[in-house]
Amino acid sequence: MKHIAIYPGAFDPIHFGHVDIAIRAASIFDELVVAVYDKPAKPLLFTIQERVELTRQALADLPNARVAAYSSLTVEFAREVGAQAIVRGLRATNDFELEYQMALTNRKLAPEIEFICLMTRQDYAFLSSSVVKEVALLGGDVSGMVPLHVASALEIKKREREKNHQPAPVVSLRD
Repeated sequence: MKHIAIYPGAFDPIHFGHVDIAIRAASIFDELVVAVYDKPAKPLLFTIQERVELTRQALADLPNARVAAYSSLTVEFAREVGAQAIVRGLRATNDFELEYQMALTNRKLAPEIEFICLMTRQDYAFLSSSVVKEVALLGGDVSGMVPLHVASALEIKKREREKNHQPAPVVSLRD
């Protein structure tokens, strides 16, 4: 039997913390489907097509991983691809509460699918896509946070926003 897992997220954009979790999950399962959610309930910088492509490029060296967009319930997508598990990364205590709630909800909806959390490496515990976007759009150096092609895409978005007089979304770094 082939063991398949999905690793769902918005990946707006993918960063080294995501890449680390994907590499580690791919080492555990025969196939890893990195599932890019189409319409998360948060503001997005990149389109679904851009997020899928950035993620594909970031994980190109993982032979047993593929990237796919989805817009259904995560457990429904997991069933569609024949996954037995959903993989998530945990950074801090506040991640645990949300992931625990999602795990219990998914267990209720699809008891046949396991929910597996991998602890992030300490080097990446501070990373989130929101922080990466904020640093990049405010002109900071994200080279240690994201793959080179993602840093380039963020720079393009920064210039587009400046041209259109759109302020950078501020989450935490200006206070």
